[in-house]
Amino acid sequence: MALLITDDCINCDVCEPECPNGAIYMGPLIYEIDPHKCTECVGHFNEPQCQQVCPVSCIPLDPAWHESKEQLQAKYERLQAELAVPAVKPQ
Repeated sequence: MALLITDDCINCDVCEPECPNGAIYMGPLIYEIDPHKCTECVGHFNEPQCQQVCPVSCIPLDPAWHESKEQLQAKYERLQAELAVPAVKPQ
């Protein structure tokens, strides 16, 4: 599963820099999590870092986005491979 930030978010700015995948970003009203980038910190940490630092505990599992640990690991590996590919500059 990916994580989800609920409406209880107070926009305290502590979760966004903790995300090793850059999945957290400021949405129109509150911070949001891109489920395509969220690995629940699999591959980086034993526990989701955003959940650890959130002062209002507003980051539960997203019930609409089911993924196994194996799928999260595969997503982590894909994201890491994408980071390793150098960007091609247009000529």
